[in-house]
Amino acid sequence: MKRIVVLGGAESGVGAAVLAKVKGFDVFLSDMGSIKPHYTELLDRYKIPFEQQGHTPELILNADEIIKSPGIPLTAPLIVEAQSRGIPIISEIEFAGRYSRARMICITGSNGKTTTTMLTRHILASAGVDAALAGNVGQSLALQVAQGDHDCYVVELSSFQLDNMYRFRADIAILLNITPDHLDRYDHKMENYTAAKLRIMQNQRPEDTFIYWADDPILAARVPEAGTPATVLPFTAQGTPGCAATVAEGKMTIQAPGCAPWSFSVESLPIKGLHNLYNAMAASLACSRAGLNPADIMKGLASFQAVEHRLEHVRTLDGITWINDSKATNVASTWYALESMTTPVVLILGGKDKGNDYSEIEHFVSQKVHAIVCLGVDNTKLHAFFDTKVPVVVDARSMAECVVQCRRLARPGDTVLLSPCCASFDLFQSYEDRGQQFKACVAAL
Repeated sequence: MKRIVVLGGAESGVGAAVLAKVKGFDVFLSDMGSIKPHYTELLDRYKIPFEQQGHTPELILNADEIIKSPGIPLTAPLIVEAQSRGIPIISEIEFAGRYSRARMICITGSNGKTTTTMLTRHILASAGVDAALAGNVGQSLALQVAQGDHDCYVVELSSFQLDNMYRFRADIAILLNITPDHLDRYDHKMENYTAAKLRIMQNQRPEDTFIYWADDPILAARVPEAGTPATVLPFTAQGTPGCAATVAEGKMTIQAPGCAPWSFSVESLPIKGLHNLYNAMAASLACSRAGLNPADIMKGLASFQAVEHRLEHVRTLDGITWINDSKATNVASTWYALESMTTPVVLILGGKDKGNDYSEIEHFVSQKVHAIVCLGVDNTKLHAFFDTKVPVVVDARSMAECVVQCRRLARPGDTVLLSPCCASFDLFQSYEDRGQQFKACVAAL
């Protein structure tokens, strides 16, 4: 019997273990940390042996194949040893794809993945399509395939998930943008990170679709080089010629192959900002290629609600608007948040810096921000860049202290914007934890 070892005991790893068990493999799961109780209960239910708080090499390196959770770097010693022994290492998505005949709509990019994924699925579901979320949102793809397949999956893919995908194929692939992110996992080389993102195109066939942002300078250069037999549908907000989705005079126009052109009023979109126009164009093209008619797509666009932790309106109190954009974990994401602001801003920045270049947001900060609250363990880099550019820059070491500082600094008519530019792991468990704490503290005012 083929032995499958799964490394990582969270959503991705446990889902892969369950699928492997259902398919009749000898399965073992190992995690260096603690596995949450609801995952250990699932492993016990399927009678899957596992260990936590450490790896036992002799129980792992006898594998015929290893399924690696995306959070584990390829440089981890156990991974390096497994590779030296010739043990194949794959992702949960790669494994799940072997056992599903569903249509796969896959979305990646440095920013906008979650909103585009959830918007695409919302449009499909509102039109009656049996479409499920997978990847970085919803249940793991593997667990869903194991427990009852769907007709279609809308899969959010990080570069880490793409790294160990080899034969998996996206029927419809969306690449939203590429900006510096996670470079510490890619030898601090942008070309390595870009190559990981472009893997979403691999294995596509002539009947498939590849959708990308034509105004992204990296994609504009690399997509033609990479080549794909799939139908290529670029989208633009800057009038780039030859695009299947455009924005002009307050209207988003879609012209997918085989469909008459149709338009949707930008003002009718419930999600605001330039970045959400890009997300809406990408989702509309994907749904059109998935067979939906314009009326169903427009109905879905009009009824979609914003994603939690992404420019989420929390509260307006005493004339001050509080916005939770905790999902902004890189500079480009904060750029889009600031671009959408129409009032003076008190900006919350900080966390685990991933090699950020804050000059990318300097223009918007100088125009719109009158105070910054630095929320992090080490705010040295933020002070070095912003102290001479913003009238007030102060520190906070907890979310409660941060919200008190913001209330003191904000004036009626201002927006307090939590859009940190950084990962959350210095003071918080995750960006969700950071956003939830922000909302709780604001609600308590």
